[in-house]
Amino acid sequence: MITTLHIKNIGIIDDINIDLNNGLNVLTGETGAGKTLIIDSIEIISGGRFSKEMIRKGETNSFIEMCIYAPENENSIDGNIIVSREINTTGKNMCKINGRMVTVNELKEFMSKFIEIHGQNKNQELLDNKTHLKCLDNFIGNDIKKIKDKYLEKYNRYLEIKSELKQNYGDDKERERKLDLLKYQIEEIEQANLTEIEEDMLEEKRKMMQNSEKITKGLLDADTAISENGIDSISYAIKSLEKIENIDEKYEKVASNLKSLYYELQEISRDLSSYNDEIYFDEEERCQIEERLDLIYSLKRKYGNTIKEILDYKKEIEEEVEHIENLDKYNQKLKKELEEITKQMNEIGKQIHCEREKGAKVLIKNINKELVDLEMKNAKINIHIDYNENEFYKTGKDQVEFFIATNVGEDEKELIKIASGGEISRIMLAIKKVLADTDKMPILVFDEIDTGISGNAANMVAQKLNSISKNHQVLCISHLPSIAAMADYNYFISKKVIDERTNTSVKLLNEEEIVKEIARISSGQVNEITIKYATELRNKKVS
Repeated sequence: MITTLHIKNIGIIDDINIDLNNGLNVLTGETGAGKTLIIDSIEIISGGRFSKEMIRKGETNSFIEMCIYAPENENSIDGNIIVSREINTTGKNMCKINGRMVTVNELKEFMSKFIEIHGQNKNQELLDNKTHLKCLDNFIGNDIKKIKDKYLEKYNRYLEIKSELKQNYGDDKERERKLDLLKYQIEEIEQANLTEIEEDMLEEKRKMMQNSEKITKGLLDADTAISENGIDSISYAIKSLEKIENIDEKYEKVASNLKSLYYELQEISRDLSSYNDEIYFDEEERCQIEERLDLIYSLKRKYGNTIKEILDYKKEIEEEVEHIENLDKYNQKLKKELEEITKQMNEIGKQIHCEREKGAKVLIKNINKELVDLEMKNAKINIHIDYNENEFYKTGKDQVEFFIATNVGEDEKELIKIASGGEISRIMLAIKKVLADTDKMPILVFDEIDTGISGNAANMVAQKLNSISKNHQVLCISHLPSIAAMADYNYFISKKVIDERTNTSVKLLNEEEIVKEIARISSGQVNEITIKYATELRNKKVS
């Protein structure tokens, strides 16, 4: 339930705090005092639309904060959830749930679990046909729950098998397509006849070919320098030293070293000549190398970053081909199970459909009875249950939607297309009254519920609001004494001018003040007669 509502800078509301209670909370007060702004604020903090024109004149932002007590909610701390929304004139939104920043859509989704607002252009869960099936099934209760649980078990297995068949290429066309692709890839890699070291060898050879002229000149220049200068000069030096090597050992040692260098240079010269002879490539060989490298690069783009990765990939897909080709027997087993489960789901789905049709007849009857009580004798609720032969849903094979004809001779139409705010609120009240014991929505807000009604209809609305408030926290704006008299808590909304600014204030009334307020809204005057009338109305609530 909502425990506290804080509103700042919304319309004529300056800064107010409202402590709300469980049961039926009724807001009454002067015309234009800000009652509707309070409901609008609840809608805004529930993720509803906000217009910058709603920001109080002269202010730069509006702020709404709500504390909700929901002990079973995972987002709460000790059962308390604090939700806030701040909106600036720039259009910037700041939404928080227990201090955590969220988007407007996240706020709307979160609050939809706690609050329903019924009235024209308000956020209403029951107008959404996605919730109609849940409402019908909740009304039917255990009679359908056991069957649905059995169906859900089959449905989950049904999805598992479908998923597994898809992964196992259980679809024959998909299987053949996959096998064709894998076999093509294997053949492409096999035809390339790759070896792990060939790419480096080809790259090295291409590098040599691309630099052949430069290499040839370098080798030739080096060989010429050694042959023409180095070897001849060293040979002359050796001959000179041989003439004196017998004189001293040191001359002999130098001559020996020069001889070793002479033979080494001769070897180097021969190597240079040999290398130069090898530097020859014809155009055909160059083209073959380029084509081979292009093929390797193409395969690397498709199957791996290296030749080793390509060969490893080939091994993997060969194993996959073998796996797919051996799946037929297992897939046939799955398909047989799927066929049996489909048959069972169809049978259970028909049982669920029959239960829904029976339950819908009772629900329709009960809601229409409530509508008669609410002076909507010509309105008729109907529930369409469409059985889909070719589709399985998580909840069965049905699609459920509530329809209504509000006047004799009119065609049925979806609840969302009801035009009158008062009609919407009373229709929602009738539905909520019937579903009160099974509906899990903790907070219900009714706006415009007493539009165009009086007398017995007003009394019936008051009784039904009181009945619903036994299982829900109910907030309601009212101008009718019978509804105000039935409240568990009465709030008086007033306005006054302070420093040439209009300000809204909210007061929780005591019992004496409640009687006076009922007297005021009954005739516009508070006197002995209206006080007596108000007291009688109030005593009916107590009794």
